[in-house]
Amino acid sequence: MKQTDDLYYIDAVKKGNVQAFSFLVEKYQKMVYTLALKLMKKSEEAEEMAQDTFVKAFQKLDSYEGKSKFSTWLYSITYNACISELRKRRIEFKSLDDRQVSDQDEQRMHDYYRENRKEDQEKYLNLALEKLPEDDQVLVTLYYYENQSMDEISQITGLTVSNIKVKIHRARKKMYELLHEMLKEEVYSLL
Repeated sequence: MKQTDDLYYIDAVKKGNVQAFSFLVEKYQKMVYTLALKLMKKSEEAEEMAQDTFVKAFQKLDSYEGKSKFSTWLYSITYNACISELRKRRIEFKSLDDRQVSDQDEQRMHDYYRENRKEDQEKYLNLALEKLPEDDQVLVTLYYYENQSMDEISQITGLTVSNIKVKIHRARKKMYELLHEMLKEEVYSLL
């Protein structure tokens, strides 16, 4: 039903009812802002990128063919605009060394993590996520937090599905390592 609602308003805008676009902005502004914030890191910059996204979406609405969900199309515009801006600034993404996490370490961390309160779990996950390179943060956010499919992420980022799977797998490994480092003292104190 959501897709139908979007298509109704998109069609209305294409027919000249500019006010109908406000429904789409209202519906998707939080989603667009959240993605922009993950990439840009500063709320003012994220707000600016979100505004730019909706301006571009409005200007290019005639090119939206409905082959993908409108939200996927918006994510794509947001992602590309943010990446372009970050490249202009020549921000270099830090990458973590690929480290090996043993099954035993992973099990200890899992056991400890399961015993903690949900707020603590979310706090540690968010801290680990923030330490990932921005590209990895976006992929993890889109897949796990925004429930986008691999195909939708591919449409948003321009990456192949197999490349996305590899990057998400590596990002999860990095997050395990980061969580392990953050929780190391607490985990080993339980032993």
